[in-house]
Amino acid sequence: MKFIDYSPNITSPQFPSWTRAAISTNQADPFCNAEAWQLSFQDAFSPKRRLLYAEYDGSVCVFAEFALSDRRIFLTPVESHWFFGCPLLGRDAVAILHNSFAFLEKSYGRTFPCIVFGGIRPRGVLARRLFSSFGSRFTFYLHADGVQGCASLQGGVEGFLGRRSANHRAKVRKQMRRATEAGVYFERVIPANGLEASAAFRRIIAIERASWKGREKCGMAESPSREFYEIMLQRLSVTGAARILFARHEERDIGFIFGSMAGNIYRGQQFSFDDAWRKAGIGNVLQMEKVRWLCETGAKRYDMGPVTGPRMEYKLHWTEKRLPVETWIIERK
Repeated sequence: MKFIDYSPNITSPQFPSWTRAAISTNQADPFCNAEAWQLSFQDAFSPKRRLLYAEYDGSVCVFAEFALSDRRIFLTPVESHWFFGCPLLGRDAVAILHNSFAFLEKSYGRTFPCIVFGGIRPRGVLARRLFSSFGSRFTFYLHADGVQGCASLQGGVEGFLGRRSANHRAKVRKQMRRATEAGVYFERVIPANGLEASAAFRRIIAIERASWKGREKCGMAESPSREFYEIMLQRLSVTGAARILFARHEERDIGFIFGSMAGNIYRGQQFSFDDAWRKAGIGNVLQMEKVRWLCETGAKRYDMGPVTGPRMEYKLHWTEKRLPVETWIIERK
């Protein structure tokens, strides 16, 4: 493990092994374990933190340093607000961390840092490896927990709808029919360069400001969320992983839904619509049109992120699988 001289660079992936490990290691939230999400958080929220990085044979170990004081230091996931991602990815990641202890002792002396792990599946292989490797020398604390929701896309649109409740199916189909009758249509956008990403982001922010979130100043048009998503969309334009769907009416944008691919798994990020269209159910219509797009292009799963917390309940109608995740802190005894 070593401290890396990190400087923002959104023109190319900086750590390709990081994203490959996130996609290939059965994470609860593959996209949010990957470089685009993690480093966009670093750039927008905490650009001056030191990063520690190590990789071996496809496994990756990456942390950010957070000094609460000279005597209280934490090594955390790079994205250290929602803790969706884990800093240990791959079969050998725990061994990489274990073998880095001499480096950490040399770097920090007697102030050995507390170590924070996000995105832990409490009954998963990684959880068992952490207890086995560090249980005798460290005290484990549960910092936070939550539940992620996802939906299978097996069987296409009809298969997806078949896993929803009868009431939800009827409601959504009615809303889609009414939207079509009202002249609503859709535009699919996959930004392929920085200019296209900037143009799409300007449209997203204009819609966001016309939504209830814009009126209440609690959405992605506000800093630092705006910078976070703008940087991330620029990063995603390099790899072609962004998926943006605009709802339009009479040549005007009235809604959007935005997310990203991690291999064949789609992770939803944000959606909004002009508040004048609230009664038309444009949010549900956008979700279904996004499902149609994903099914047409061979996606296997739709990840919706947390299903617990304020305003997250709507996701329960759209997902059938629940993935508990926890954030742990370990402290040397």
